[in-house]
Amino acid sequence: MAKKKKGVSGAVTSPLIRKPIQRQYAIFLLPTFLCFCIGFLWPFIQGIYLSFHKFTTTSNATFVGFSNYAKAFTDAGFRQAFGYTSLVAAVSLLLINALAFFVAYALTRGIRGNSLFRGVFFVPNLIGGIVLGYIWKTLIDSVLPVSMSIRAEYGFWGLMVVLCWQQVGYMMIIYIAGLQAVPEDMLEAARIDGANGWKTLWHITLPNVMPSITICTFLSLTNGFKLYDQNLVLTNGAPVRRGIGATEMMALNIAKTFSTANQRGVAQAKAVLFFILVTTISLVQLTATRRKEMQQ
Repeated sequence: MAKKKKGVSGAVTSPLIRKPIQRQYAIFLLPTFLCFCIGFLWPFIQGIYLSFHKFTTTSNATFVGFSNYAKAFTDAGFRQAFGYTSLVAAVSLLLINALAFFVAYALTRGIRGNSLFRGVFFVPNLIGGIVLGYIWKTLIDSVLPVSMSIRAEYGFWGLMVVLCWQQVGYMMIIYIAGLQAVPEDMLEAARIDGANGWKTLWHITLPNVMPSITICTFLSLTNGFKLYDQNLVLTNGAPVRRGIGATEMMALNIAKTFSTANQRGVAQAKAVLFFILVTTISLVQLTATRRKEMQQ
């Protein structure tokens, strides 16, 4: 039986089979590459091009240089949205990862029904953001003394509840995979040396789970900055003070600017700045956490 398996594996990796595939690799890559170019690369390049133009449609764009970027930087609403988005991303990063790790750690302690609990915690991630937002808007507004659209602090914490409820289950799965990969012999050695649960967690478990922490922090950070649909449904940026939405995030601000007459070029410039911001922050975070992995 073992010889049969070895023969099958050898046939799959045989040069007679691999060489024709290697010669025709372009046929397999071409459909995916075309979809990438049509669906992402070309719109991205066109978006950068239009950020230097004033336009209502792409066929009547007029070059205006960096004036769109100047208007974006001087837009008080966009600056407010940047600050609010940064706050949401930072707080949600801490809450989501802390809760997800705690749940994952509890579910890997051998408790009864852990498979059921994993499914229950993961299910909210399958619900669309718009539907999720409407469900929680109804629930939260029925509990609070006033609507989230009237009190900015209510809107902020309502958004935190929705984000945690939706994303904790997904991050939990990643943390569970990391916790299950911790070498058992290291844990056993720590117990023999008399290390208590906290010391084992801090000095053994966390260093070995750093790859999972890197992934989860990256996902939760980028999701926090890119958030749109829940923000739209829960508050739509309200309350509005002097024409500036107190709970308006950057993605929602860009969408509203694009829908304003003669402001599409400015919205496109904001989108490019948004892309640069999220990319820079994500790269810094990845570099920092990967360096931490190397130190461990």
